[in-house]
Parts: sequence; structure tokens; C-alpha cells
Amino acid sequence: MELNSWIYAALERLAALGYIHSEFSDMRPWTRVECARMVKEAGTVLDVDPGGSSEAQRFYAALRNEFQGEFGELSGAEGERTVRLESLYSRVTGISGQPLNDSYHFGQTIINNYGRPYQEGFNSYDGFSGYAEAGRFVIYTRGEFQHAPSAAAYPLAARQAIATADSNPLQPATPFPGVDQFRLLDTYAAANVGGWDLSFGKQSLWWAPNRGGALLFSDNAEPIYMARVSRMAPFELPWILRFFGPMKWDLFFGKLSGNQYPPRPLIHGEKIAFKPTKNLEISFSRTGEFGGVGRAMTLGAIWHTYTSFQSSVDYSPSQNPGERNGGFDFSYRIPGARNWITVYGDLMSRDDPNPLDAPRRASWNPGLYLAWIPHVPRLDFRVEAVNTNPPATSARNGQFDYWEGFYHDLYTNKNNLIGDWIGREGTGFQAWSTYWFSPHNTIQFGYRHAKVSGDFIPSGETLNDGSVTLNWWLHDNVQVSALVQYEKWLAPVLAASPQTNWTSSVEITLWPKSLKR
Repeated sequence: MELNSWIYAALERLAALGYIHSEFSDMRPWTRVECARMVKEAGTVLDVDPGGSSEAQRFYAALRNEFQGEFGELSGAEGERTVRLESLYSRVTGISGQPLNDSYHFGQTIINNYGRPYQEGFNSYDGFSGYAEAGRFVIYTRGEFQHAPSAAAYPLAARQAIATADSNPLQPATPFPGVDQFRLLDTYAAANVGGWDLSFGKQSLWWAPNRGGALLFSDNAEPIYMARVSRMAPFELPWILRFFGPMKWDLFFGKLSGNQYPPRPLIHGEKIAFKPTKNLEISFSRTGEFGGVGRAMTLGAIWHTYTSFQSSVDYSPSQNPGERNGGFDFSYRIPGARNWITVYGDLMSRDDPNPLDAPRRASWNPGLYLAWIPHVPRLDFRVEAVNTNPPATSARNGQFDYWEGFYHDLYTNKNNLIGDWIGREGTGFQAWSTYWFSPHNTIQFGYRHAKVSGDFIPSGETLNDGSVTLNWWLHDNVQVSALVQYEKWLAPVLAASPQTNWTSSVEITLWPKSLKR
């Protein structure tokens, strides 16, 4: 399911209210069958406690209606042979004032948006999604036509800062061209084999319990080509290993596009999550970027990228494992406030087995979620902080996280970071409060702040923005989304004085449920 679907927020709120305990929030996307399993679990809890939360009852009713077709598969019935046009959508985005649009250096005005192009002026995205399903097999596709205006080249000071920070040649003053292109986003073939989901194609991942960003893998960039194996339903190990509780795996092997230094690198990732208690979720992960033009792709190099924990400088060119990152994240519902407060966090370390082994070298992204506010049960609140400039690695000129001596555009796909929007040597925080008129209809107020170290970008950089987002369903199959955002930023290498911009966006989505055979 698309990572920006309303279903994730609805299921997460049901879990925070205490009605789902089997969700793994740090390992997305979920399949429709996975979502149906969680909805069924919530229904079982509500059957035991029919006088439970009215909010939970509303959310369960909406989700039960959405996944009626998948409940049969959960009971062992053979899946239907179906071809469905899932959605048709059109989004227009207007930006007044100069935006930020370089996640690897100066940040982004629009984040976690599948790497869609945008510039000052009128931007548009018109697309569709659909799938064909036959038993355990499915083919899914999502494509759109994208338009963005042209923009002036970076000033000399900015291009010099980029060349210094990346250890690359100074680029010419080439304007950014306008974009008129068709792009496939998530497009893949998948099969359910013994409870495992095997898929191949362009896919997005989100590897963190956080909402605003994920240090190892997010949807901030265009989906990458990958082969992926993920566990659809949690499983338990036998004997004393049951102590770990329900577990899930997620593994992928893919390639990155649009890189220049070097071109065509490969990337892999492995993630294991488990729940020793129904209120605690813990996960360990690892990614590696390796290969690419100019680096040998031997069996030894591939083996080391999965198994070694030494610095890459300790290996010969023919055995070099590339750049590896370790990850750890957790989510915990607070005792005494189980159905109210959830704390969580996402950590990443470079060239260390795990962030817990070297906390002073680790980047971190903690968060707090209140599923409801006292006396206002339909209002929630969330806040997250992020830091990729840890104490032991500060003053590295931007050459630590998301950079490496051979991979000078590390962790990017089509020039956008696949990690957290904060980028290199950055600190920041985000806060949101959402009022739920219904499980479909919401209004959200958001604020974001970020600072980039002056050691990385000369004179540093500061960004602040505030936004209001409305999601409203006009009918069972017509959704309208609207956004207004005001941003103010200061980056002396880009502009001598503070800059402001307004971003407004309207999207209409048709979910043609009748166009199904």
C-alpha cells in the first residue's frame, strides 16, 4: 500500500489507543492482507470490550469497510482474480518565492514526496494507480506525469561550497531545466509464498516508527529498483527464543540511479524487528552501498558488505565492502498511560555494528506521540527531533553521515536523499497536531525547524516553516487534500538576506471502486 495512504495513520492511532498490538510501525509499506489482519485484531478486542473507546469504534468501522475483500483471504479462502483501477489523481502546487530543493546540501521546502520535482511557480502531478491480482500473485503500478518550471543556476558561492563539501569539481553555472516527464513510482510484481512477500520492481520503504523522517530509508526520494523479501505476518521462534516475542524480517537488494560519483552503485538492507512485550517494539537494521563504476564487484566484496564491521579503508580494492550503516529503533507505550502516550526513536551509525555500540557517533531521531489530548479526544499531538551532527563527529565539513570518500553522493537516488530530510550535519525538530473529524477527514497543523552546521555550509543555514493540511472526502470515492505552508530560510551562500516562500497545493483523488473486474 502507498506510504502516504490514510490507512497508516488510522491503524497507528488504533494501535496507540491500545486496540492493536501486532503492528510493526517501523517496517512499511504493509500489504492489504497485513492491514486486514490488524483490523481483525482490533475487532476482536472491541468484541471483548464493546463499551470501549468511541474513537476506536469509529476507526474500526471505517477500516473494516475498506478491507472487506481481504478478510476472506485471512480465513483461508483463495484470493480473487481482480484487475482494478485503484486511483486517479491530479495535484497542483504553487510556490511563491524561492524554495529550497537540494536535500543533499541546503534542504527541502517539500519533504517526503517521492522525489517529485518542484520549483518556484506552477507545478503539477497527474497520475493513476492500479493492480491486477490472481491468488497469491499481484502486479501493482503507479505512474504520473510531472511538470515543474525551470530555475536559475546556483550562485558561485553555493557551487563552491558544494564542490568543497563533496570533494568534487566545481560545476558550471547551468540553470535548472524545466521538467515535463512521465515517471513510474511504485511499480512491482509480487507473490505471497508461505507467508513471505517476494517482490521485484520500483519500491518505496519506510524503516522507522517516526512520522517526519527515517534515517536509513524513507520516501523522500523516488522509489528505487529492488528485489525485496518481507514477512507478511509475525512469527515466533521455538523454545526459549520465544522470549523475543513476535518477529518480522525485511530484506532488499537494489540499485541507485542518477548518481555521478560514482555512477550506478548498488545498495542492500536488512531489518529484523521483534516485540518482547505487546507494548515494546525493538528493531535492528543494516544497509550497505557498494559497487558502482570504478569499484570491483567480486564475490569477496559482496560477502564483506554483508558480514564485515571494519572500516572500508582496511580492505583491498577488490574486496572493498563499501559504505555500511547500522540502525536501531524502538517504540514503547508508557506504563500508566498505555492508551495515550507512545515514545519512540530512530538511531543510525556509520561503520559501526549498531548505534548502541557507539552512541556518541550515532545520529538520532526521537519522538513522542499523544494519541489524544485530555478533554479533546479527537485531537492528537506528535513531536520529533533529529540530529545528524553527533558530538564525536562534529566539524567534519559534512563528510560523515550520508557521505563517503568514494561515494560522494552517498544515499541518494535521482539526487534526493533516501534517508532523513535533515541531511548532513543538521539538527531540527517537527511538531504536528491533528484533529480527526472522522477516520478519513482531518485537519493538521504543523511546524518544522532545521539548522545546518556552518562547518558544512559556510555561515550555516536556518529554516522554519508552518503549515495547515486538510484532508476531506466529499464522497465515498472522492478525496480532496489541500496544503498551505509558509517558510522562511536564511542561507548566505544562496542569498544574502532571509528568504520567504508560500507553498499551496490542492489534490483531487478519485477512487473508482466500480472500475474493478
